[in-house]
Amino acid sequence: MSKYLKSKLPDVGTTIFTVMSALANEHGAINLSQGFPDFDCDEELKELVAQSMREGYNQYPPMRGIPELLDEIAKKIEFLYDLKLDPESEITITAGATQAIYTVISAVVHPGDEVIVIDPAYDSYRPSIRVNGGIPVMYQLRAPHFKIDWDELESLITDKTVLLIMNTPQNPIGRTFKSHDLEALADLVERYGFMVLSDEVYEHIIFDEQPHESILKYDKIFANGFAVYSFGKTFHNTGWKIGYCVSPPNLTNEFRKVHQFNVFTVNTPMQHGLAKYLGKKEKYISLPAFFQAKRDYLQQALVNSRLQPIESEGTYFQLYDYSEISDLPDTEFAKLLTTKYGVAAIPISVFYHTPPNDPIIRLCFAKKESTLSLAAKKLSVI
Repeated sequence: MSKYLKSKLPDVGTTIFTVMSALANEHGAINLSQGFPDFDCDEELKELVAQSMREGYNQYPPMRGIPELLDEIAKKIEFLYDLKLDPESEITITAGATQAIYTVISAVVHPGDEVIVIDPAYDSYRPSIRVNGGIPVMYQLRAPHFKIDWDELESLITDKTVLLIMNTPQNPIGRTFKSHDLEALADLVERYGFMVLSDEVYEHIIFDEQPHESILKYDKIFANGFAVYSFGKTFHNTGWKIGYCVSPPNLTNEFRKVHQFNVFTVNTPMQHGLAKYLGKKEKYISLPAFFQAKRDYLQQALVNSRLQPIESEGTYFQLYDYSEISDLPDTEFAKLLTTKYGVAAIPISVFYHTPPNDPIIRLCFAKKESTLSLAAKKLSVI
């Protein structure tokens, strides 16, 4: 080993998602831990991508993305959020949302800069900040309501705060930001001038007919903001790793400086297929009802179990309180579920910088009803 090797992330090991999925495979357990569907994406979309390959769209596309897809995204945003964008200067196609998130952080965070992260959070945020020399500053939400006290959050802002990272609907807790949250955030952005990175990959998975409160609807935030989206989460093809970042021209310019030397560009035939598919509004308008039915199916299937649901307002995850079953720490309980009862879950503590002792696990319900039914039968006998 080279004497010059010094890890930038010395305390980062294998993610809990990999650990739990491997444990599920080893024990033949139903995998409700990792966030991916066990059903396929639309045959029509696959055929459009295959058609694009046959038509010869197999070489490098433009760095920012193909014009046809950028145009369709701009139309979608105007339809959903009443915001008219310049697709050439305000939208960039990325190799999934995680790459977009990392690129934003790399573009704007310098050594010593502070970044406020709303905890519990998707596990890529903190390492991305640290590897770029930034300092994560955690605002911790508390179970079971997970509501933000904006006065408390404001106390974390210093003259070193350059960015706040938010996620709505929020993984892992299934909560959504409301209009009063965005209004409070807009006030802070206006007064302190920090930027906002809004992870909105579950924008179409919101329940009970509630609207998605995107930063794209709030001028004061978007003027200083990056909004990140995922086609994989929207169209059930997480393995395609394709998404996009929306930001004002000055921020997009900085984003693309990093993007072009990171991945440079993104899968060509998939962009062409998505461009043709995205114009069919019903494909994403129908998603809230589609996933709400799965949420409700799992809850009903577990109604006689000792797992207690914590309301999921969005995402395809549901939290469950297991305090009536065990006093084991959540990581140990999740492993017990996998090895003894045949269902893999994710302990919520892994999403925290400073883990609480909450007896809560996360289950993914982006599964076929047959999968959810079998998992519920196993969980109901505990």
